[in-house]
Amino acid sequence: MKNCAEFQTDEHKKKMMAVQDSMDVLSGKWKIAIISSICYYNKRRFSDILNDVVGISNKMLSKELKELEINKIVKRTVLDTQPITVQYELTQHGLTLRTIINNLTDWGLEHRKVVVGR
Repeated sequence: MKNCAEFQTDEHKKKMMAVQDSMDVLSGKWKIAIISSICYYNKRRFSDILNDVVGISNKMLSKELKELEINKIVKRTVLDTQPITVQYELTQHGLTLRTIINNLTDWGLEHRKVVVGR
């Protein structure tokens, strides 16, 4: 049987691994902003996300969306329109990030007030 110190160490390691797993999925300059764009509107076209995420290129947005799709955060739907439109929405799993996105937004607004004064 493990003593309390060993249990805490194992639990701590498990939590640290969970943080690392989360950061692996959400890391980079663009992913949180992309998720935020989709989260705010529920469904977004590629071009809408491109307009929301200032400074991202088509190629980078495409790459990041593919990674989010692989990680089951977003779902890609090709619409039968002329020209063809691609739409993205959060999966059920992706929707669990809403609280994190809202907390980051609130923190960012408060941080701006503290640092910039507005």
